[in-house]
Amino acid sequence: MLLGSNYPSSDLRDRTLETILRERRIRLAEQVDFPVVLWSGRSKSRNFPANTYPFRASSHFLYFAGLPLENAAVRLESGKLELFLDDPASGAALWHGEAPKRHEVARTIGADVAFPLSELPARAKDAATIAVLNNEIRQQQALVLERSISPLDALNGIDRELARAIVQLRLSHDAGALGELRQAAAVSVEAHKAGMAATKTAHLEARIRGAMEGVILSQNMTCAYNSIVTVHGEVLHNDRYHHPLQAGDLLLADVGAETPLGWASDITRTWPVNGQFSATQRAIYEVVLAAHDRAIEAVKPGVEYRNVHLLAAKVLAEGLVDLGILCGNPEDLVEADAHALFFPHGIGHLLGLDVHDMEDLGDYAGYENNRARSKRFGLCFLRLHRPLKPSMLVTIEPGFYQVPGILNNPQNREKYKDAVNWERLEQFADVRGIRIEDDVLVTEDGGEVTTSALPTDIESIEHLVSDSGRT
Repeated sequence: MLLGSNYPSSDLRDRTLETILRERRIRLAEQVDFPVVLWSGRSKSRNFPANTYPFRASSHFLYFAGLPLENAAVRLESGKLELFLDDPASGAALWHGEAPKRHEVARTIGADVAFPLSELPARAKDAATIAVLNNEIRQQQALVLERSISPLDALNGIDRELARAIVQLRLSHDAGALGELRQAAAVSVEAHKAGMAATKTAHLEARIRGAMEGVILSQNMTCAYNSIVTVHGEVLHNDRYHHPLQAGDLLLADVGAETPLGWASDITRTWPVNGQFSATQRAIYEVVLAAHDRAIEAVKPGVEYRNVHLLAAKVLAEGLVDLGILCGNPEDLVEADAHALFFPHGIGHLLGLDVHDMEDLGDYAGYENNRARSKRFGLCFLRLHRPLKPSMLVTIEPGFYQVPGILNNPQNREKYKDAVNWERLEQFADVRGIRIEDDVLVTEDGGEVTTSALPTDIESIEHLVSDSGRT
């Protein structure tokens, strides 16, 4: 469905975008009895006004409006949609190409009526909204709605009701969303394979990053988040790509594609730069893989995601005990959070229009009503604390990291002096960080790995990388 060169096309299986959007609006109307206005946002300038960062529409706007329309808004009430969008300025075609008129966009997304943006204030009275992260647009929201607009956990009144209603809708994905998410997963798989193949001749992390992101761009997609491609896997969100690649290094790549309509994928693989895991790297990798596999096996409707996390932590602890790194009973070690010395983050998160889906709403999305984050070392970073339900898409991503700030912390050394064999740990110095991450769709009776086309077993990983061209 192409609306000029500025708008993406998308295979939504046998259903039209208009039909899918209408059904979403009807479901929202079943939960709220007040009008809703959602803004798309606008691009930000980098260093002078005409040089902007790529535009990314608000995900809440995208969910109901479908297209990444810049500087637009929609009003939703009783299942109806009103679009507020200015026609392209005169002369804009010279620089940006022909763009569709307001009425053409309205027809595509099934809007009941369309207005110029200037008419929004007269139609926005008593409406709920979700704050856009762009400060300029948030000021515009406050001006139009004639009240303050609060982000994150400061939500109150009808804005809070709206946030909870949207969370309930977006927790489970409809057919249109799943079609997009599968496309993102497929392209991400190919990107990782390209990264592994590029390792044979690469000398910097940047070369592998370029190969991976090149696949994503070549499919008219963008990256769903800042790519992590590093030999310093102990830095969880590493965004530097200048480190040289040396034989004996492990490279951790956390890279995912986002479709033109905003739907994300999220995959991590870890592989040896020279194409072959050392004995110590292989041993730790197998422990992480066991936690990954057991956690995925546990995914099914009704299962508490927190319990999936604790299962992965227990499997990891068992493996580290077997290797002589941790000392004691695995269940007791997890209860004491000793595993978190090496696995400090949660097992994963929601995935959808955002790579950490709906995290702009804070814990409204990730946590069931009346649940709060734990203060425990091993649970405080858990992003999702809900029972799983069909059509929910989550990531499963256990890891093992030797983070100096954690392992060299005097308080941790003292607290866990009997739980860790520090001398034994030194023998695994060539393992800075390993993470294995897949996207898992909750089905009616289990879980489906939507990224399963990218292998996780050691033999397949080594085959994809190969040691030819590097010694």
